[in-house]
Amino acid sequence: MTGPQAGPFETIDTGRLRSGHGVKWGSLSPDTIGAWVADMDFGVPPAVRDGIVRVTERGDFGYPYWPGEDPVIAAFEEWMAARHGWRPEPGRTRVFTDLLQILQIVIEYTTAPGDGVAIHVPAYPPFLASIARAGRRIVPLPMERDETGWGFDTAGLAERLHGCRLLVLVNPHNPTGRVFTPAELAPLAEAAGELDLVVLADEIHADLVFAPHRHVPFASLGETAARTVTTTSATKAFNIAGLRCAVAHIGPGPLRDALAAAPLDFFGQPSILSRVATVAAWRDSHAWLADLMRTLERNRCLIGKWAADLPWDARYHSPRAPT
Repeated sequence: MTGPQAGPFETIDTGRLRSGHGVKWGSLSPDTIGAWVADMDFGVPPAVRDGIVRVTERGDFGYPYWPGEDPVIAAFEEWMAARHGWRPEPGRTRVFTDLLQILQIVIEYTTAPGDGVAIHVPAYPPFLASIARAGRRIVPLPMERDETGWGFDTAGLAERLHGCRLLVLVNPHNPTGRVFTPAELAPLAEAAGELDLVVLADEIHADLVFAPHRHVPFASLGETAARTVTTTSATKAFNIAGLRCAVAHIGPGPLRDALAAAPLDFFGQPSILSRVATVAAWRDSHAWLADLMRTLERNRCLIGKWAADLPWDARYHSPRAPT
């Protein structure tokens, strides 16, 4: 479907994509299709665009002021409770620029050089690079593929994680698209409790889970909230990665105290535009996200059919979430 009546999910304007500042299309030759970075090609929700336009028309780019509660934190708490059934503890959330920054901060404040950091592999390469460059030891939890899809061995986790101080849990998992079940999360929670590990739960893809699968926040399991740093952002689900805004709900008390004692503005702050866009995404873009998920589901079915029709066994497993 093309033309003025086409919706944002029925047509792709490659001219717009190539003429902008996005690396996915702008860094490629004109005869190459951009398909190597997770940015979507559908633009942004109308509420996000309108919020940014209003700020721009006001010329509202001075030092920011937010009366009362930080609107990003309030929107995050409301979103997690309404969409994922977990109510973050008030007063424990901080706003950062992105998840890599949060990972690096958590590594520096909860581990020492030589400590083990456990993470499922394969993993998002910058995560592995951050751990290695910090002088920490990567302890891999291998993802394994069988006839039912991707999973990992939950047997003997405490023994395998001995010597670790931090567990990085990416759920939904990037890059396999696995949405971990409560049965898979429970042994991780048990091992983390036994070894007194801090858990960094990267849940940035949680809003892109395909039915009937369901995202379970790690901090919602039993007593895990007190040891879990839950981090997420509106950037993936609402296509605003370049605006740079993320949140971290910091369960461990010593980590909260350490961050509070850090020099003022040591970690920087996202811009006015990124905050406005994030709030508009979480509060006013539910319908857009629902339309997006229907489009992604159709695309997932198309790819599944293509793989099934190949004259060889592609060993393709349909992802539970796009990552």
